[in-house]
Amino acid sequence: MAILVDRGTRLLVQGITGREGAFHTARMLEYGTQVVGGVTPGKGGSTVEGVPVFDTVQEARAATGANASIIFVPAGFAADAALEAIEAGLELVVIITEGIPVQDMLQVVARARQRGTRLIGPNCPGLISPGEALVGILPGRVFTPGPVGLVSRSGTLTYEVVHLLSQAGIGQSTCVGVGGDPIVGTRFVDVLARFEEDPATRAVVLIGEIGGTDEEEAAAFIRERVTKPVVAFISGRTAPPGKRMGHAGAIISGRLGTPQSKVEALRAAHVPVADSIDEIVRLVGERLGRPTVASRA
Repeated sequence: MAILVDRGTRLLVQGITGREGAFHTARMLEYGTQVVGGVTPGKGGSTVEGVPVFDTVQEARAATGANASIIFVPAGFAADAALEAIEAGLELVVIITEGIPVQDMLQVVARARQRGTRLIGPNCPGLISPGEALVGILPGRVFTPGPVGLVSRSGTLTYEVVHLLSQAGIGQSTCVGVGGDPIVGTRFVDVLARFEEDPATRAVVLIGEIGGTDEEEAAAFIRERVTKPVVAFISGRTAPPGKRMGHAGAIISGRLGTPQSKVEALRAAHVPVADSIDEIVRLVGERLGRPTVASRA
């Protein structure tokens, strides 16, 4: 069992005829994801990697029975693409595109909540349930099926941590990149709630970063609602106030979003916070009762 995506996911790719859309469609098909259609206005009737292309999401959904969409549309058009997928009734919409204006995303997030659509991103790597489905740009070869759920604001750190976990023989149930923008459709608490309900997930890794208050809110949620062990890591601890570190949302403004406040909140919720990504593996192994080589040393 996994959360959000599995073998039953039937995926549309919006922007499939573009360079990024076509490239990652091939990678997702190679992984085994059911990519049942693509959408590019004006390109209906063509194919990409053998996948039929439609002019609208509504048309594609009616023809293929799709229940999810991933968006590779340029930033100026991505919000409209997301709204089209939401109005078509798709259950899951993943926005890979970065640079979408905040005002546009406020409208998209509000409409997704009204319609009951699970929105992930923007500016995210997507998600994967190892051995079942890849919906995103993550490198599928480093993921292994197993008992650890992972949720992260950083794509690159996700790949590095998962690689270390897999090398240590610790697989993953589902890994979700929620995105690093100030306005995102899915936050830590949303994914933590899913992992808590998922019988295949026995422990959770949370990878946060400076900026915003999502980690502090996650800490409060863990304290009250999560019974499974959680291990955390906060990146950007050396960032000076007022300087953005990578993601648009990774900035310390005044007293908010500091690494100290996040670490203190998580530790107050009895969540161990690793000082390095190598330490994450040891902490997870201990909580699963599977000491790694490093933790036995």
